Amino acid sequence: MTTPSSHIAPSGAVVTALRARAAAALCCLVLTAPVACESSAPERPRKPSAATSAADAGGMDALITAAKREGALRAIAIPRDWANYGGLIDGFEKKYGIRITVDHPDAHSEDEIDALVRSGKRPTAPDVIDLGDTFARSAAGRGLLAPYKVAVWDSIPAYQKDPQAHWYNNYGGYISIGCDANRVKPCPGTFAELLRPGYQGRVSLEGDPTRANSAFSAVFAAALANDGSFDNIRPGLDFFAQLKKSGNFNPLESTSGAVKTGRTPISINWDYLNLGYAEGLRAKGVDWNVAIPLDGSFAQYYAQAINKNAPHPAAARLWEEYLFSTDGQNLRLAGYARPVLMDTMRRDGTLDEAAAARLPTVEGTPQFPTDAQLEKARRTVDQDWSKTVSG
Repeated sequence: MTTPSSHIAPSGAVVTALRARAAAALCCLVLTAPVACESSAPERPRKPSAATSAADAGGMDALITAAKREGALRAIAIPRDWANYGGLIDGFEKKYGIRITVDHPDAHSEDEIDALVRSGKRPTAPDVIDLGDTFARSAAGRGLLAPYKVAVWDSIPAYQKDPQAHWYNNYGGYISIGCDANRVKPCPGTFAELLRPGYQGRVSLEGDPTRANSAFSAVFAAALANDGSFDNIRPGLDFFAQLKKSGNFNPLESTSGAVKTGRTPISINWDYLNLGYAEGLRAKGVDWNVAIPLDGSFAQYYAQAINKNAPHPAAARLWEEYLFSTDGQNLRLAGYARPVLMDTMRRDGTLDEAAAARLPTVEGTPQFPTDAQLEKARRTVDQDWSKTVSG
């Protein structure tokens, strides 16, 4: 009968080698002076597609070199007027000489997930995605994302990132009500006021709540304004059903183009988008008012993530480093978005205080739903939005 390999007695040469290895390990544990221990030998850098940090890729210089060699980055669903993506894209291209292509800029979070699934390992697949963190959790759970820790990983609050580094929030804001004061009088400032007569066919969302995080968050804000809670988003669905019944709900998506042409004169959207519209449209004579409704104050952040099949893996990782750098975070602030590292930057003196002073004052400290609460709310909206509001 053959003896199991675990019971085979080692030869003299093997015993000698094992003793030498054990002695080397013991040397590393007990000696304080520098020694050539076997365990201290540096590991070879990983290729960018497998690197879980810049250090893992051989350091930031090596990552930059590899990204420049790739020379391109593919993104999706990031319009230039969303949280200052125009400034970020221009800054990244100028700094590194890497060309950025943005596919379907007006797509939504669920569209990004669909794009990762459909594209697989094709060279036209998105390298990076930007999506609501509820959708980021879904993408991570489906195994679509590559783990990667940016250099400032430890400074990102624990509740703003995935413990396994598959996604991490970069910027955020508050749900607000934007209004074309030239077309609507008076402009509403609360969810309750949106139900008043005179707003027929004027109140829009930035997409379908089952696919767009901004619209989903608007439903959550409406729930809080109507005796709902992080545990109960149902009153938000009921509110939009009532808004539709009153004739005030406009199913047209309130994109920047729709806002500019007056087709969506009242838009429930992120404050940084509505504030950006106000700034951009002022020169064209449009008086776009922005109010953060006190009856439904809801804040949320957007996550960054890397496609596990990114065709430009080094550029994808370098893009994330740029978005979380001081320059990247201050560029977010210039677009009225609140950078996730805002508190850290204020403490260390790197925050653009002039840009920060332009943000609207908000009462109290923002509260955020837990992962479980978000998942429960999303299931409810996915199941019931169509039959409650769209049907």
